[in-house]
Amino acid sequence: MSLLARKVNQLIQTANVLEVQILLTEQYKKGLGETLPELLQEIQSPMVFQKEHFSACMEDGFLSTVHSFNRSKIVVAGMETHVCVLQTCLDLIKSGFQVHLVADAVASRLDENRDIAIDLLRQAGAVVSSTEIVIFQWACRANTDEFRKILPIVK
Repeated sequence: MSLLARKVNQLIQTANVLEVQILLTEQYKKGLGETLPELLQEIQSPMVFQKEHFSACMEDGFLSTVHSFNRSKIVVAGMETHVCVLQTCLDLIKSGFQVHLVADAVASRLDENRDIAIDLLRQAGAVVSSTEIVIFQWACRANTDEFRKILPIVK
C-alpha cells in the first residue's frame, strides 16, 4: 500500500471509530478506475459519488449530500490535488464550509502541482493539516474507549 493510501486508510479507520461520515467521489471511473478496493473495504457504509466535473460541487446532489451531514468543517483527502481536489475545495469554501485539507493525504502526478495547489487552497482559506492532526482533533481527548481504539491506528 502506498504512503498516500496508508494515510487515507488511517483517516478511514478513525472516522469509523468516531462515526464520522465519509463521502467518496470518483472521477470518470470507466477511464481512471475506482477507489482502491483495500480502502473501500475499510469503510463501514461506503457512499460513492460518481462525477464528471472536476469539482464535485458541480454535480447534481453533491452539495445537498454534504449539507445533510450537518457539519461546517469538511476534511478532504485524495488524488489530483491540482485538479479535482483543488476545484472541489474552492467550491466548498465558496459554499460556506471550512475545508481542512489533509496535506499528507493528497497527491498529484507531479509534486510541484500538489504543492502549488496546497498553497492556493491555503490562500483561499483552507486549513492545511495532516493525517495525525486531523485524527487527534477528531479524538479531542485521551483516556476514552474511542481513543484506545484510535491509538493503534496512528502508531
